Amino acid sequence: MANKTIIYDNKKFDINYNLINNDKKNIILFLHGWGSNKEIMSSAFSLYLKDFKHIYIDMPGFGKSSNDYILNTYDYTNIIDIFLKTILDKTLFKNSNRTNITDNPFIIIGHSFGGKVATLLNPKLLVLLSSSGILEKKPILVKLKIFFIKILKIFRINLFSKLFRSKDVGNMSENMYQTFKNVLDEDFSYSFSSYENRALIFTAIEDKAVSMKSSKKISDLINKSTLYFYEGDHYFFIKQSKYISLQIENDIF
Repeated sequence: MANKTIIYDNKKFDINYNLINNDKKNIILFLHGWGSNKEIMSSAFSLYLKDFKHIYIDMPGFGKSSNDYILNTYDYTNIIDIFLKTILDKTLFKNSNRTNITDNPFIIIGHSFGGKVATLLNPKLLVLLSSSGILEKKPILVKLKIFFIKILKIFRINLFSKLFRSKDVGNMSENMYQTFKNVLDEDFSYSFSSYENRALIFTAIEDKAVSMKSSKKISDLINKSTLYFYEGDHYFFIKQSKYISLQIENDIF
């Protein structure tokens, strides 16, 4: 486990990360979802895909990575891009040829919110695990919740409005709550359709956070994509990581 301090937009971010299979030349980057961390991704995939160096990171504001600012998805993408350029140039490639197979990271695996960041980073192979980025119709209870929050804000009743916050936010700071609102309802249809490399899209039948319909639409938008369905909920990949890894290896080799 290590830390790397980077500067983005004149702001300092301490990124906590972990490397596995450090002797390998080609890289897989793992990006967790909202409210998650690198440990969840590592617990699922660290035993697989052994021909690759694994980079597991805590994105700013999660796990052991700091964040004191209000961000959006594009900020996260730029921060991760700077982080990668820093460690790839100074740490990982002192004795190797970065272009022996393809530019690194060769693969980026993104879960939920991490899927949007992964797409914008434009890897050679994109792996999406129940990626967000497609707008879905909100249930009536959610619409009522939003309505009451707006009413409370009009009267500046901030204490009670906090009671209506999403469980994804939990006890996070105010800046992370504002960040959550920035990234929640984004239509990434254009970003998905603009991605030109290979993509593997994995989704779960019982997922209540990202529907199979949304994953199907992402697959339709990405020209060179393959869609796979698995049993499980939004964190289906924890139990299905062996089979997901085999699908990735089959696609590569």
